[in-house]
Amino acid sequence: MTTPGIRREILVTSREFKQFWKEKGPFAYALTSNEFPPVLLAPDEWIFSNTRVAVLKELIRFDQRNMRAVRAPFNPENRSILRPDRLSSWKILHFPEEWDGFDCDLFVPQGHLTLDVFDGHGEDEARMDAAAVENAFFNCLANRMDQLGYLLLAPAGRSKYASIQSYLSEWEADDREAGL
Repeated sequence: MTTPGIRREILVTSREFKQFWKEKGPFAYALTSNEFPPVLLAPDEWIFSNTRVAVLKELIRFDQRNMRAVRAPFNPENRSILRPDRLSSWKILHFPEEWDGFDCDLFVPQGHLTLDVFDGHGEDEARMDAAAVENAFFNCLANRMDQLGYLLLAPAGRSKYASIQSYLSEWEADDREAGL
């Protein structure tokens, strides 16, 4: 089940992408996998939406998994337990197991968030509510999608829509090289 305003599509060739973009788009954001096999996506699958958070939530099935930011069930001041120094007192409940093995500075397995999520946010993470933590997480996550093996196309400059031209040019060249 896809959330309204979000499209998931399998687009194998640049021609299919262009046709879809012309008929159903344009969109402000487009996301696909840069890795094979893809994680949380089918091969050649794309997610499109006009909001960045909606694309990211759809990727991890945030609503379907009933995910939410919650206080972690430990005292971060207790140093007698071995854990990363930069671990915060928050976690994302029902975090995708598929991401437990990823090397990302925003989270550790089972969705425990690191202090990197809160750096530069201007507010002490201990004083934030769940909605603010969730917002901080998705803002940081959007900037790290390439670190996780995804490609997130976003508007560039004054554009309202995802900047697809350079990516599409490379894809078309690859398609021609492959004889498609």
